[in-house]
Amino acid sequence: MSQGRPQAQPGEISLEPEEGWHCTHIYYEFDRAVLGALSDTAVAEGKQALTRLLDPEAEGAPARLQTSFVSGHKGDFGLMIMDPCPLRVEGVHQRVMASPLGIALRPTYSFVSVTEVSEYVPTMEQYGQRLIREGEEEGSPAFAAKIKAYEQRLPMMNKQRLTPDFPPWPATCFYPMNKKRKVGENWFTLSFEERTRMMSEHARSGMEFAGKVSQLITVSVGFDDWEWGVTLWARNPAFLKDIVYRMRFDEASARYAEFGPFYTSYVMSPEEMLERCQV
Repeated sequence: MSQGRPQAQPGEISLEPEEGWHCTHIYYEFDRAVLGALSDTAVAEGKQALTRLLDPEAEGAPARLQTSFVSGHKGDFGLMIMDPCPLRVEGVHQRVMASPLGIALRPTYSFVSVTEVSEYVPTMEQYGQRLIREGEEEGSPAFAAKIKAYEQRLPMMNKQRLTPDFPPWPATCFYPMNKKRKVGENWFTLSFEERTRMMSEHARSGMEFAGKVSQLITVSVGFDDWEWGVTLWARNPAFLKDIVYRMRFDEASARYAEFGPFYTSYVMSPEEMLERCQV
């Protein structure tokens, strides 16, 4: 378990997954009529209270909490909340709504998911087989070097997938997605080998943006209306456009993917968000 929390003993009930974290994205807008009817004192106290409860370093805060200022009309600000315990995650939303400014807030969208290591992440054996398919000679120095490098990277990559650190980049984008189940385009009737081939191509496209964009895929099957959630962080907003455009040409995306609404926002502190929202 993460954060040194004890695992449930046999026979005990636990809401925490055996590995990984729960994750909720939620977006809000301010009701300006209600906000305008509040006194200056009430607004000032409400801003202080909201700032405190959205502090990711506060005692009792979830493992990860990020605030962002939303671009466009889909919301005024968004939260990305992650923790092993779903009640700790959802508690943030309840405290926001119960805060002095809660009366002036309207949730506009939410997405519930969990982190996972995708079945398409190669094991050591699968990675070696892929190297051979790509022309590497098994047992050669080059083959051995690549295997060793992958062995060293894999635990760190899986840790980032399951218990991610948020990159210190200003632009972020979230969108949900499905894989198609249409006649002739049913992802779930394809063989694992075929799906793996397409996802490997998809991954290579994403690697072109190393140092520019960081990506987290969370799974929402059984949790929400879509199957996966994609969160992107970028050094510059233009990179969000670039990576989504580039990866849509991959077969896994062009032929089999369906996308939901996109929420683009800019990471900032709760204080900065409130100032940007002119509260």
